[in-house]
Amino acid sequence: MGKNDGERTIAAVGLVTAAALLGDSMVYMVLPVYWREAGLDSLWQVGALLAVNRLVRLPLNPLIGWLYRHMSLKMGLYVAVLLGAATTIGYGVGRGFAVWLALRAVWGIAWSLLRIGGYLTVIETSDASNRGRLMGRYNGVWRLGSLAGVLVGGLLVPQIGLRPVGIAFGALALVGLPLVAAAVRTKASGDARAGLRHSASHPEGPLWTIPVTKIVLCGLVVALAQAVFGATLTYVIDKNYATAASFAGLAAGSTAIGGALTALRCAWEPFLASWIGRRTDGPGGRLPWLLLSLLGAAAAYAFIPWEMPLVCWVAAVLLAMATATTLGTIMDAMAADAVRTGSAAKVMTAYSVSTDLGAAIGPVVVFGAVGAQYGLEATYILCAMLFIAVGMAYGKPFMVRRRAADEIESDRL
Repeated sequence: MGKNDGERTIAAVGLVTAAALLGDSMVYMVLPVYWREAGLDSLWQVGALLAVNRLVRLPLNPLIGWLYRHMSLKMGLYVAVLLGAATTIGYGVGRGFAVWLALRAVWGIAWSLLRIGGYLTVIETSDASNRGRLMGRYNGVWRLGSLAGVLVGGLLVPQIGLRPVGIAFGALALVGLPLVAAAVRTKASGDARAGLRHSASHPEGPLWTIPVTKIVLCGLVVALAQAVFGATLTYVIDKNYATAASFAGLAAGSTAIGGALTALRCAWEPFLASWIGRRTDGPGGRLPWLLLSLLGAAAAYAFIPWEMPLVCWVAAVLLAMATATTLGTIMDAMAADAVRTGSAAKVMTAYSVSTDLGAAIGPVVVFGAVGAQYGLEATYILCAMLFIAVGMAYGKPFMVRRRAADEIESDRL
């Protein structure tokens, strides 16, 4: 596959994912307010529905990875698009907790197919010299779906209702079918796509190499910390700024400010993700940028839970969001880098399971702690320490290699 063909394929898969994400992003924005229109009885059902798709992915990701080793990427994406479109249309026509629970569970399957399929696409079309840039491009493009879902869904649902918006977004998701047909090649398996199919004389290497183990564990920790932030953003606003919150000089509630900040992140994601990915492909590699992002995240988390001038607090939140973008792209690329002699599908499945597990644990941890005095603050400080711990895990061997390289260079001189 040529360079331009590979980039077009990644852009197409990103757009397919973005179209499928319209409904999911819309649900996160509007369901906490319009839950009665969905036929729900109480707010606890909203929380369960927003979590179930993530919980479903934990046991299903290994199955999805296995399927990608035995079917083509194109087939997996076709199934994902159909499931995503069906669930989004279901958001418009379905009513009642049981129906929505089934819809959110099916969406979890669709998202696993899309996410692991996207990872495998990048692995197929990249090498060490451009993997960060292409991973950043993929992440940036699919984030456009989140932006459109948050903004357009948040604007239209109050005006015309959940039903027509859900049906319209579901119909738009079907655009992914011709995109997949036009841009994605059919191959036998995920291992073949990654060029990692082994003959009998070259058996598949071990899965749990040191790089794979490290990125899987660190992916879990970083996802947990980032989920704490995502779950408590509006809670922190309401707790610390409920009486004086203003945004751009206008009075605003916690959900309005949280929605505006989330939309801002989705808007910069395509540019920042591609930029950081390109930087990490340079001669310095990914580790310096990883360490810088972890340090920035730790600093931001240390400030977020405390009451301070709103401008300063927003700056800390923007730093946390920026580092979430950079860390996502860098760690995704590092997970792809860790694919050596093992199966690409297996490695990326293990990485996906770990990040989903961290994302599921994070809200449980923080909402279990907020009832205690300074529980919220303690959780954020703990998350800052976790970022530092990940930095130390990668920073120590990095510094050893740098010292060794400097000594070799000084000997030459």
